[in-house]
Amino acid sequence: MDKQYYSYEDFLADAKALAQKIDWQFDCIIAIARGGLSLAQFLGEYYDIREVYSINTIGYEESSKLASVTVFNVPQLRSEKSVLIVDDIVDSGDTVAEVLNVLGKTYPDITFKTASLFYKKGAKIAPDWSVQEAQKWIAFFWTEDMKRKI
Repeated sequence: MDKQYYSYEDFLADAKALAQKIDWQFDCIIAIARGGLSLAQFLGEYYDIREVYSINTIGYEESSKLASVTVFNVPQLRSEKSVLIVDDIVDSGDTVAEVLNVLGKTYPDITFKTASLFYKKGAKIAPDWSVQEAQKWIAFFWTEDMKRKI
C-alpha cells in the first residue's frame, strides 16, 4: 500500500491553517475518535473552548473498510446550539455521514458542521472545511510514531 507519512510538524501547520479557514461561530467541538481527538484538542485550545467531547465510531479494521459504520458513546449536549465535528480525514464519507445522521436525530435543534485535515474528493459527503486532498493512505504520526521501538 502506498502511504504518505504525516508528521507532527505537518499536523501543526495544517491545524493552524484549518483554524484560519473556519469562519463560523460554534460553542462545542466533537471529535470523531480516534482520528479527530488530537485535532479537537488543538482547536479547543486555539478557540479557548472547554466543551470538547468525543464520539466513537468503528468503520475500519486496520486499513480495511467495514461494510457499515457503528456510532456509539454519543455525548450529552445540553445548551449547545452550534457544534463543530472534527476528524483527521474524510475518506469515503461514510463515518462523518453516519455521525451527522446519529447526532441530527439525537439533537434536531443543533446545527452541526464538519472539519477535517484531509478530504478525498470521491467521498459521499464533503467537510465544510478541510486543508488537504488525500491522494494516498495517510500514515499519521500518532499511529506510526507510537509503534516505533525506542
